Amino acid sequence: MNLNNLPPRVKLVEVGPRDGLQNEKQAVPAAVKIELVQRLQDAGLKEIEVTSFVSPKWVPQMADNAEVMAGIVRAPGVRYSVLTPNLQGFEAALKSKPDEIVVFGAASEAFSRKNINCSIAESIERFAPVVQAARAAGIYVRGAMSCTVGCPYEGEVAPERVGYLAGLMKGIGVQHVGVADTIGVGTPLKVQRAIEATLKHFDLNDVSGHFHDTYGQALANTLISLQMGVWQFDTSVAGLGGCPYAKGATGNVASEDVVYLLHGMGIETGIDLDKLIDAGAFVSDFLQRKSGSRVATAMLNKRNA
Repeated sequence: MNLNNLPPRVKLVEVGPRDGLQNEKQAVPAAVKIELVQRLQDAGLKEIEVTSFVSPKWVPQMADNAEVMAGIVRAPGVRYSVLTPNLQGFEAALKSKPDEIVVFGAASEAFSRKNINCSIAESIERFAPVVQAARAAGIYVRGAMSCTVGCPYEGEVAPERVGYLAGLMKGIGVQHVGVADTIGVGTPLKVQRAIEATLKHFDLNDVSGHFHDTYGQALANTLISLQMGVWQFDTSVAGLGGCPYAKGATGNVASEDVVYLLHGMGIETGIDLDKLIDAGAFVSDFLQRKSGSRVATAMLNKRNA
């Protein structure tokens, strides 16, 4: 194991309020989402993906986007991001003053067509004016690259496809990209190759990992990324989330599990694990199900013993 390259500090982008909750069948009131954001920032999270400005027809769970953004009490030093799939979404988002917007593309043509009804190249053309408008307004732009190792329709995704997408995103002015294993089929070497392909277009400081835990590989994939020097990761409190276009894809890797891993390796996060577990317990209680975090489950059992 190569310990020389490990970053001394890691930044986590908490995607639970947006990516985590977007798929929930039951309505989650704005007040619960606002409370969750509050608890997450109280636990020390400095990057929170709050909501998405998409058509409520497609993602009804995010119909309260403006209400949630207006309701959060912003803490100094915390960046609040929102997903904006098109110019209409960006213009709506602009009124809520996000610090960062997220655009997304897939490394798989089939997934792109199923997800947003257009090819990869067409999706990038659609995002170009959004990125331009955000940069002009002084808003940071992050790109999410989905299906970088596997696709529910195409199977394995070649690193060249990841490099192609990363190059297109760089070309339209995206400042940072997340390498996402959307359906959680990735293993460390596949993830390493996807990140290497991305690093041909983006600096190491502008690349993050986003891993789902469908096959229980998310922590292993996080570890290989750390060994490559990657120091930014998307995680979701209580392991919330999935993907409506990826059947059977379980939640994102749990924030609690990643924090426990990092702290156990002597890597700083600035996050209070106990408060993070409380935030996860809060939203899990509302959803009336157990947390998807093994660390939270173990520590809550210990507390209750």
